Amino acid sequence: MPPPHTNPGKPHPPEAKMSSKRAKAKTTKKRPQRATSNVFAMFDQSQIQEFKEAFNMIDQNRDGFIDKEDLHDMLASLGKNPTDEYLEGMMSEAPGPINFTMFLTMFGEKLNGTDPEDVIRNAFACFDEEASGFIHEDHLRELLTTMGDRFTDEEVDEMYREAPIDKKGNFNYVEFTRILKHGAKDKDD
Repeated sequence: MPPPHTNPGKPHPPEAKMSSKRAKAKTTKKRPQRATSNVFAMFDQSQIQEFKEAFNMIDQNRDGFIDKEDLHDMLASLGKNPTDEYLEGMMSEAPGPINFTMFLTMFGEKLNGTDPEDVIRNAFACFDEEASGFIHEDHLRELLTTMGDRFTDEEVDEMYREAPIDKKGNFNYVEFTRILKHGAKDKDD
């Protein structure tokens, strides 16, 4: 039975159609655009494969989604004991369930959220008086542990572990910046 305010024999007045179209258009515009649509174009095939392996390591129960329990189990396997609050904070960074596409999207956003390569390189260059592309590792450690957002010695050690430092202790910040933005070169390169 039709609602009492409509007459089944008569068409709706034109203004009723207009307002319903406008209402639909408004709701369509408010829908958030999917950020995942072009995520696979952001990475090359080998990077996607590495992300897939990482995703599978984190997805402990192998259900195709990373949930709080997966994060907890993965961190526990690394000897960490994360609090619920910490895990909730990590999970809240995702706008919804974390499947592989969402995982890749989140990494893409994080990686694109870093400063442009020239900005990072120029920040290092401020401390390179000879404009050589190098800063001695001891001097850089002193700068990083005493200025601005101070690093701990452990954080500097971690950074130096994979950093391009020659036998004389010179930190190659040009190469380091390239690695930050593009990843390490393969041994074959």
